[in-house]
Amino acid sequence: MRELVGKRRTWMLGLWLAAGLGITLGAGLAPAAPPPASPQATAGGRGEVLYVTHCSSCHGVRGTGTPQALPLVGVGPAAVDFMLTTGRMPMADPNQPTLRQPPRFSRAENDALIAYIASLGPGGPPIPAVRPERGILARGGQLFAETCAPCHGADGQGAAVAQGQVAPSLQEATPTQIAEAIRIGPGPMPKFGDRVIDAGDLDALVRYVVFLKDAPDPGGLSLGHEGPVIEGFVAWLLGLGLMLVAIRLIGTTT
Repeated sequence: MRELVGKRRTWMLGLWLAAGLGITLGAGLAPAAPPPASPQATAGGRGEVLYVTHCSSCHGVRGTGTPQALPLVGVGPAAVDFMLTTGRMPMADPNQPTLRQPPRFSRAENDALIAYIASLGPGGPPIPAVRPERGILARGGQLFAETCAPCHGADGQGAAVAQGQVAPSLQEATPTQIAEAIRIGPGPMPKFGDRVIDAGDLDALVRYVVFLKDAPDPGGLSLGHEGPVIEGFVAWLLGLGLMLVAIRLIGTTT
């Protein structure tokens, strides 16, 4: 009887050991759970979806361009950010001029698109880290008169340039957008690298453009800051009107 009880205990102990070993082996052989996706991978996937949906039909699936639009490989983050934040891209009709509009995407979506397009190929300027408060206003005014005013006007209101092109108004541009435009040269605008306009001059130029938005009017009425043509027209109109009134008054008193 004792021998039977001892064998039974030994048999039960063996079952428990076998069960524990099986659980351990099973846990070791079970496939590991996949690690959580990194923020970069998530942004890259989101950017790819946005690109394929809104950009690939004109710029190509891999950003190499089509007869409708230029390639995006190597344009750099500054160019993509400028086009997205100013609402110039994406376009419903590639044959229409690229005019400023409300941006279509959120900041997070812009960042995802910028990251994905940058992954298609290296090159192009980064988004400038501009600090207007560090710039020298007088230096910015000098640079603006030399490089910007001939096209954008003395007060940044914009003007027509050669071959039907238009230099847009700078009144709505943010400091980052101003710096990006200087570096990438959108449309007919020439681009200025850091060898031509260094970081200090860039800060100064951006500061002056921002200053123009609320510039004082020591001469009197601003007339909408439309420039010397409108000012001259108003001066002639008022001058001739006063002369006619004076002539009329003289004629009635003699």
